[in-house]
Amino acid sequence: MNRYFRELSVAAALGVLMLTLAVFAPHFFALQPLLSRLTAQTPALVVAIGMTLVMVARQIDISVGAQFGMCAVVAGLLAPHGLAVAIGGAIATGALMGVLNGALVAWLGLPSIVVTLATMVTWQEALRLWQEGRLINLPVGVQWFGMSQAGGQTTLIVFSVAMLAVAAWMMRNVAAGRHVYAVGTDAEAARLAGVDPKRVTFGVFVLMGALTGLAAVLNTVQSPQVQPTCGDGLEMKVIAACVVGGVAVSGGRGRLWGVFPGLILLANVNPALTHFHVQAYWEKAIQGFVILLAVVADGLRGRKGR
Repeated sequence: MNRYFRELSVAAALGVLMLTLAVFAPHFFALQPLLSRLTAQTPALVVAIGMTLVMVARQIDISVGAQFGMCAVVAGLLAPHGLAVAIGGAIATGALMGVLNGALVAWLGLPSIVVTLATMVTWQEALRLWQEGRLINLPVGVQWFGMSQAGGQTTLIVFSVAMLAVAAWMMRNVAAGRHVYAVGTDAEAARLAGVDPKRVTFGVFVLMGALTGLAAVLNTVQSPQVQPTCGDGLEMKVIAACVVGGVAVSGGRGRLWGVFPGLILLANVNPALTHFHVQAYWEKAIQGFVILLAVVADGLRGRKGR
């Protein structure tokens, strides 16, 4: 039970919030608004898969928001050539940005917080100079993959949850996933056991970039236009969901099944405040308090473990 304390705590908090809304604001669960809220979180969920891997490996990537915006613009510009081309271009762009981050961190030994801060600013400014805030209109047939809105939303939700399930299973049952935990727990011990920490670190950053590109596509198809600033703030949202969901900032610990309720919990703070007629500016304060509680709990558990 203690092994799953954080995940169960987050799930319980989410359950209490949902139960409270069901009693006092039942219209919160109207089908179409509920579907729209869940669909809006699918890109962040995909990015959170990559962020979990990065954090478990005892690294951090705060450039994902800028990468997300860049990949979305690339997808929008390539969309007239076909949806498959747009998807491939966005994923390739994200992977290349991940290659840069991974090479600087793994092979040059630079701190990931410094590297990704630098690349975040670089991609943000490059995007600003490139697009100058212009929206990109998408061709007919791109929005919702050419399906109806309900069909497209259902597809995005099912796809992202399936990705989460596959990634969670692979992290625990595939050697590559176990290597990430090993490197995050003790890189030197992992090296002595035959695992190459540099290769693992490089790999998680590349995968982080590729998943960010895929997530940008999932966001792009939800609208008839691409907004170059669509990734602003995404990095903090995803890192917060990981921390609340039980991923240790010190590396070596965390499960994707905890990240999922953590993301949904934080994402529903604002809609819940709206339904309870509470002013929206309380959202950040409440989210910050939840994150602080999670970090304090993690610190207390670590001290007790010693």
